[in-house]
Amino acid sequence: MTAEKEGRTTASIAYLTIVGSLIAMSMNMEPKNAFSRFHIRQAFGIHVMYHALAIVLTFTGIVQASFWLFILYIVIALYGLLSALNQQKKSLPWIGPFFQKWFTFIP
Repeated sequence: MTAEKEGRTTASIAYLTIVGSLIAMSMNMEPKNAFSRFHIRQAFGIHVMYHALAIVLTFTGIVQASFWLFILYIVIALYGLLSALNQQKKSLPWIGPFFQKWFTFIP
């Protein structure tokens, strides 16, 4: 089996919720899979970015923008999930390479 096929389930779980990302991290501890690691970092970055921006929008009083932020979150998460299911290492536009650099602590 290729590394992509072996890591597809773990990579897909990472996109479900932030808890899914944590579960995928623990699933990828042994054996380590580079394909899963790539998608776990992308998914974790999506979840952290969404929650951080949602908190900022809530405290600044721009609650109406939260709806559009949520729609963007769903679209980006679906993009990553479909990429994982199709066994492709597609980085997210603009922010994906940063997630790979920032989340190097993810095994």
